[in-house]
Amino acid sequence: MAAATGPDEADEAVRGTCEDASVCKRFAVSVGYWKDPYIQHFVRQAKERKAPEINRGYYARVHGVSYLIKAFLQKTQCNSQIVNLGAGMDTLFWRLKDENLLPKKYFEVDFPMIVARKIHNIKSKPPLSKPIMESHSGDSLLIDSHSLDSSRYSIVGADLRSSSDLEEKLRKHSLDTHLPTLLVAECVLVYMTPQQSASLLKWAASTFPVAMVINYEQVNMRDRFGQIMIENLQRRHCTLAGVELCSSLDSQRERLLGSGWDNAHAVDMMKVYSFLPQADVRRIEALEFLDEKELFEQLMQHYCICWASKDSSNLGLANIDF
Repeated sequence: MAAATGPDEADEAVRGTCEDASVCKRFAVSVGYWKDPYIQHFVRQAKERKAPEINRGYYARVHGVSYLIKAFLQKTQCNSQIVNLGAGMDTLFWRLKDENLLPKKYFEVDFPMIVARKIHNIKSKPPLSKPIMESHSGDSLLIDSHSLDSSRYSIVGADLRSSSDLEEKLRKHSLDTHLPTLLVAECVLVYMTPQQSASLLKWAASTFPVAMVINYEQVNMRDRFGQIMIENLQRRHCTLAGVELCSSLDSQRERLLGSGWDNAHAVDMMKVYSFLPQADVRRIEALEFLDEKELFEQLMQHYCICWASKDSSNLGLANIDF
């Protein structure tokens, strides 16, 4: 069935995962898992409750990725840039600004259709547009239906499967390849073929002398539970084109090392959950009763955070760890 899906239909299914993730995050925020005053401006409230194991999974994802991002910003003293690949309705720019942790420039990239929707929300909602105006200096802010460029925040519609298209658009928006650069990809590479994601990772490793990449996606996908996850997505015409690289933590590390990164780490989300501040973990565990403890653990063992770096300036990026 998945093989019959045309490229446009496959891309549409991937765009649908952006909506799903945003709705899940908004629901978890509404229950009190973490604070995000901005997500409500991008996505509707869920029509039905999300299962506690889903909410805890998103809590671990948001906090785990955020921990590594802040570690990078600390090492670079914010004299750096972030490129959020397949950013969807992510609100990280606004949250970092609230914490005085904005890098020199923050870029977001996604399908032009998703970018157009995000820009529409930003333009029509002052709580989103005001922080961009406040952080902007210099010439007038450039904005059209598929891109927005201010001095600190840029959003670009591009296809991540074409590194040359991506680089050209980012350079138009003042990408500085000499600045330490963090690339973030959450459930993005898995929708690209291994060749396409390798090309993107190699482009990043060869373009930035000082860089770090964070990748959040599936792992251990060869077992029965992984197969069920794949089948569930295929029923929605959503094919994980890069799933063969998600067979183990080793395969995740190797793909990064094989793409020109100097060192690489990969940990499953159950491990990440155990590394998070335990007082806050106890707080969120008290929010909802978790009946399906085993299901939660299985889910968490089938997602991971991987990160890699190259550091010609010896900023200590290789020492970043949980």
